[in-house]
Amino acid sequence: MDREGRWAGRNAGKDAVRHDIWQRLEALGVAVGPAWSMIPNFVGADVAAWRLAQLDAWKSARTIKTNPDHPQIPIRIRALYEGKVVYTPVPYLTRDFPYLRLDPKKLAERDISFELAATAQGFMEYGERVEFEQIEPLDFCVVGSVAVGRNGGRTGKGAGFADLETGIFRELGIVGASTPMTTTVHSAQIVSDSAVVIESHDTPLDYIATETEMIETRNAMPRPDGVEWAKVRSDQFDNIPFLTALRDRMIGRQAGG
Repeated sequence: MDREGRWAGRNAGKDAVRHDIWQRLEALGVAVGPAWSMIPNFVGADVAAWRLAQLDAWKSARTIKTNPDHPQIPIRIRALYEGKVVYTPVPYLTRDFPYLRLDPKKLAERDISFELAATAQGFMEYGERVEFEQIEPLDFCVVGSVAVGRNGGRTGKGAGFADLETGIFRELGIVGASTPMTTTVHSAQIVSDSAVVIESHDTPLDYIATETEMIETRNAMPRPDGVEWAKVRSDQFDNIPFLTALRDRMIGRQAGG
């Protein structure tokens, strides 16, 4: 087992808080399955999803984006049963297309259970493949987290996928300044605000749902307007098949006015 983290070495402060959280979840016995190098699944993820679904912003949302990880399966199931269209990225962005679209009406017509479609295997098999430019404006976004602070700071697993995706969404106008950014975590994943390293490309959270409470962060930090392409790491271009072509399209769009 990799106790350093798969993407360790990019930011020492973020590495430290991830290590502490993964170790804490295991010590407390609240991790469901392996925690290290992952957005960890946790005891009470279904309750946290229920809390998130009590928000007015969730209830009025028609389109939902979630990360593809295990603890957010209850969120995808709930969204599909409520008739919401769900967008979720390809795990680790390893294919030549970035996203899957789950339309509950189309799934029902094909007699595909929402519980199956909500899993990584299910949405990869039954979801509609879409490019970033084909994604509808999003009403509600859920990102995965390893550690969070009550003021809205967030640390992911270290790959940089979520902030890259959010930057792309903002640049394309799919996500706006008022689009709620949310997460679900175990209460043991909450750390002091000072422990969360926030960089210029990071997007703060508006809501944090745990198995015990709903936290409204009221975070007023500036949010990135788009992607800082100069700061995207070379290994991301190497490992994400579609990223170079997407960058060229987006830069071309800007140059064309």
